Amino acid sequence: MPRIDLENFITGIPKAELHMHLEGSIEAELMFELARRNSVALQWDTPEALRAAYHFQDLQSFLEIFWAGCAVLRQEQDFYDLTMAYLRRARQDNVRRAELFLGLQSFTLNGVSVKTVMDGVLRAFDDAARELGVSAALMVIAQRHRSEEAAFALLDAIEPWLPRIAAIGLGGPELGNPPSKFAEFFRTCKQRGLRVVIHAGEEGSAAYVREALQLGAVRIDHGNACLDDPDLVQELATQGVPLTVCPLSNLKLRVVADLDRHPLKRLMDAGLMVTVNSDDPSYFGGYIAENLVECQRALDLSPADIITLARNSFIASFMSAHEKAAALEEIDRYVQEHARGAG
Repeated sequence: MPRIDLENFITGIPKAELHMHLEGSIEAELMFELARRNSVALQWDTPEALRAAYHFQDLQSFLEIFWAGCAVLRQEQDFYDLTMAYLRRARQDNVRRAELFLGLQSFTLNGVSVKTVMDGVLRAFDDAARELGVSAALMVIAQRHRSEEAAFALLDAIEPWLPRIAAIGLGGPELGNPPSKFAEFFRTCKQRGLRVVIHAGEEGSAAYVREALQLGAVRIDHGNACLDDPDLVQELATQGVPLTVCPLSNLKLRVVADLDRHPLKRLMDAGLMVTVNSDDPSYFGGYIAENLVECQRALDLSPADIITLARNSFIASFMSAHEKAAALEEIDRYVQEHARGAG
């Protein structure tokens, strides 16, 4: 490929986002707007003061602010506004498909009904498809610091919406909460024909990634720690199990000390199906294109690497085979047009 402006190339290439928590996309200004709307007190005086608090020592220190943001979401319109704000921002990065996590337990325990949440989110999905050309899908996560009984209660609560839920996941603080804690829950999900995705190998060890694989996860969210187990890496590569990697999140939560030490390129070189995602972009200072741009600079990714990551994002998605083929053709056209322009 001729010499190109990589930053513009990265922003413009069609892409899918597969690991983004809706609650983690609430920008400081929207948090304050919703707090006023719902008469919720925040401990910060201004959006600027809130953003100044985004210096995290670990996952737990992040989650304390994350859950404060969840507390301002109360009405159907709140969830609609949150979802549309993310999808509009994602469209600026030419995200054509967004598969988004939602931790319903954070809201139901605050007295918000499942119907309130789902009606707002799914209405935004429908409007985004029509107005923005972004296809969106929802993944509901069970929070791993809660009990398996609570996960089963969640599954019962979302029963009416299962046709519109793409997968059931597991998220939250890893340490002390291995995937095997939810073994029966995920067996039940699989028996009911539901896809399973599991956060593993961010804070947790390679053993957590192996457990997630054994429980039938069709995608591993994060998965960095798999590199500590060469046999596991080979299994993941042979089975083509995607990893939804979140580099700026890993940097902000001190999973890696510097971005140039991030394992993204080593995961790619090991033959793994790797994707790049933003995780909780408002808190970690980067949406999907920024994650790719910063990784390109830190890890010296080539244009071919960027194309591979973009293609992987659609291949690893839950789109239909026809939709995936169309998205990959769109990438091919984009690359060809960009090459002609650069030439």
